[in-house]
Amino acid sequence: MTSEAQQIIGACVRLFRERAGLTQEGLAMKAGISYQYLSGIETGRENFTIGVLEAICAGLGVSIRTLIPTAYDNASGHFAPLVNPSFFRCGVPLPEGLSFEHLRNVLNRTQSVIHRINRNMVAESGETLQNLIQGNNFSGLVSNILADSFHYCSPYKHNHDQRYPDLINPWANNGASGGLEVKTTLRIGKGGESHNGHDGWHVVACYNFTDNGDIQFVHVMFAWLNGHMHDAPDWKYVGSRVNEETGSRRTETFNTTPEGNLKLRDGSAYLDPTKVLFNRWKHPPDRVPPTWSIWSD
Repeated sequence: MTSEAQQIIGACVRLFRERAGLTQEGLAMKAGISYQYLSGIETGRENFTIGVLEAICAGLGVSIRTLIPTAYDNASGHFAPLVNPSFFRCGVPLPEGLSFEHLRNVLNRTQSVIHRINRNMVAESGETLQNLIQGNNFSGLVSNILADSFHYCSPYKHNHDQRYPDLINPWANNGASGGLEVKTTLRIGKGGESHNGHDGWHVVACYNFTDNGDIQFVHVMFAWLNGHMHDAPDWKYVGSRVNEETGSRRTETFNTTPEGNLKLRDGSAYLDPTKVLFNRWKHPPDRVPPTWSIWSD
């Protein structure tokens, strides 16, 4: 007899499989089961053991503790937002070993984690997380979750919480340059900000809030930036300033130069044209942008 749990979990298996771009045959092969059995699981007709579910989750690259809460959350009508595949600009160069499929999974996982946190927060306190903590702390949290999603969904792995860069690709051919520094912000079009201003790949991911308090990525920029000691630096030192309103002192900070900002905007790997009105941004008329730039389209 088909149970409600079988239907709920099976539907979520199908959702994760389709998100991952896998066919039933492909996932069944990864999980070591027949595609007919997998089809029955997805439709709720077949029962399954914990071992089978673990094998399916391993093939999907998600944990059971992610799949089960997501399944019941979806069944109650609360879905995590997904990025729009048509907003990816697949000609933009990415750091070595990173693909657009990796990036899609990274962004979706980050949005899903924030969604799960907010669902639990609302159930326990009636408030979403961003209503309970300061905006800069929330952006820092999103940055940490985004970095963690790169760790789980791409070749880029955690480096060290006190070292530069945030992530390292241990399989990269170019040694130390196979790293990635991660920043998130609510401010669309914002340039980079760093506490060290070093050479390397940087990603700046801009997000909006949805009506229910979840986040939705609208602009993701990648660029290799020259360090502040370079002959043509993409960073400028802005010091350690005191906030006039709060009296708190910021840590040592570097911001991107106008050229650094242009490099990031050239590298708009994901862009929602309904939210990012880049035609209003200044671009030097004599500058020849690279072929992948938003100004070359």
